[in-house]
Amino acid sequence: MKVHETQNIKSLSSSKYNYIFDKKDGFFVRWGKNLEDDPLFSPYGPEILDIEIGTSCHGSGKACSWCYKSNTPTGKNMSLETFAALLDKLPRTVTQIAFGIGDIDGNPDLFRIMEYSRNMGIIPNITINGWRMTNEYYDKLADVLGACAVSHYNDDTCFNAVEKLSKAGLKQVNIHQILSRETLPDCYRLLAASQNDSRLKKNLKAIVFLAMKPKGKRNTLHSVTLQDYKDLLEVAILNEVSIGFDSCSAPMVLKSIGDKNPIISQSIEPCESFGLFSAYINVNGDYFPCSFAEGVLDWKEGISVVNCKDFLADIWNSSKLAQWRKISLATTERCDCKFKANCRKCPIFDITLCDGKT
Repeated sequence: MKVHETQNIKSLSSSKYNYIFDKKDGFFVRWGKNLEDDPLFSPYGPEILDIEIGTSCHGSGKACSWCYKSNTPTGKNMSLETFAALLDKLPRTVTQIAFGIGDIDGNPDLFRIMEYSRNMGIIPNITINGWRMTNEYYDKLADVLGACAVSHYNDDTCFNAVEKLSKAGLKQVNIHQILSRETLPDCYRLLAASQNDSRLKKNLKAIVFLAMKPKGKRNTLHSVTLQDYKDLLEVAILNEVSIGFDSCSAPMVLKSIGDKNPIISQSIEPCESFGLFSAYINVNGDYFPCSFAEGVLDWKEGISVVNCKDFLADIWNSSKLAQWRKISLATTERCDCKFKANCRKCPIFDITLCDGKT
């Protein structure tokens, strides 16, 4: 296995697993033994990381009921030293990091961490809540990030942040919107706002809908139906609104649009967690298959990345993760559906709104 890297391109080449990543625009393509072969997982370590570097969050002045992390204004921070130690343990396969943080000013090492990531050839991305922002923060984020997502809690806070990030020079600015029964009206309002609100019309890259996961002691939201996915997609496509979904939503999106738009269906990435292509590391430096798996089932405790001797041997190829990789890859083996080869169900939460039939 060889990793090749230039200022703008990172690539990995081997006999059974290969990729090319464009650091400038985020373009990524993966293949196996040949261009027609689609690898089931990366044998050499994760392609992308989700790293929690701060947990303090003041939100809108109150505790958000939907927060699956159940964050409060008092929390923990990951230091630059701990982050550097993590990267030192990880293989060179990593292309991007999605940083998780509550308050933009919660971790004093935030920008040093993201600059360190970029200097190591790994593109930093982040999701912000839009509160406590200043012009200095907008400029700093635009200077160091590959992409930024703004969580939608209210229109003005979110839309203003999108506009200011874009005007600061950031090319890829998205909105994250939870898709649930209670927030469904907001989802449709966002589709309309993306075409009508001046702050979004020229500045927004896409609206990314996130499947509701039943986690968090304050979370009282409920899942939508498969028909809700179909209706939402139909309106977005009809009005030519740029949208996206998290990988948790892949089965529902495939079922909703697979026959109507083969190009879109081929580009959908199902769950890449559980030792397949991504990894989550919490603020303490512990590995979990994904952020929602933390504290669930036999992932009550993670595996320390900081203290491991060899990430591939101790974590990525450990017997525990290998078993969960097997479970994840087998979630659709009993399905009778034409999309089963490109689909995976969540192995820990009952959120896949599909009967497994065509």
